[in-house]
Amino acid sequence: MEHDAAPVGRTYVLGQFPTGEALVDACYKVREKGFETIDTHSPYPLHGGDEALGLRRSRVPRIALAGGLTGMFGGYLMMVYMNAINWPLNVAGRPPHAPPSFIPITFETTVLLSSLSIFFGLLTLMRLPQPYHAVFENDAFRSAVNDGFWMSVALPPGSDGKDATSVLSQLGAKDVSVVKEDVA
Repeated sequence: MEHDAAPVGRTYVLGQFPTGEALVDACYKVREKGFETIDTHSPYPLHGGDEALGLRRSRVPRIALAGGLTGMFGGYLMMVYMNAINWPLNVAGRPPHAPPSFIPITFETTVLLSSLSIFFGLLTLMRLPQPYHAVFENDAFRSAVNDGFWMSVALPPGSDGKDATSVLSQLGAKDVSVVKEDVA
C-alpha cells in the first residue's frame, strides 16, 4: 500500500536589516548569489526596492486604462441607448442623440470603472487579503510594521537554509532565522 508524502510547506530565511538602504543593497547582493524568490517587508515603500527585487513594470496603468475605456464607452453607449433608441423623448426640440449632454455621465462612468478596476486589480495582483504567511510566526517580525526592515528568502524544497542564512548574516542582517510553513 502506497502512502502519499505529506505536503511540505515552504521554508523561509528571514533577516532584519538596520536601515532601508541596507535592505535594498542586500536585495541586489542576494539576487546575485542566485536566490530568486525574495521579498522585503518594511513600514514604508523603499526607494529602489522594485529594481532590487527584480520586479517587472507595474500592470496597474493598463488595468486603469482598460477600466477607464470600458467606463467611457459603456457610459456613452448607455446614454445613446436610453435616450435615442429605447425611450426617445422630444424635450425642447433636443435631438435624441445629443453628445454634449452625454459628457458628464461619460466622465463619471470613466472615473468610476477606472477606480474600481484599479482597486480590484490591485487586490488580485497582490493576492490580498492574505491573512497568513509563514513569516508572521516569527515574534521579532512584528517590528516590520513600525521600524523593522526585513528580507525573506523562500528556499527551494529540500534546502536547509544554511547557505541563505550565512549570506544574510554576511550582508549585515541582525536577526536571522529560519521559518517553516506549517501545512495542516
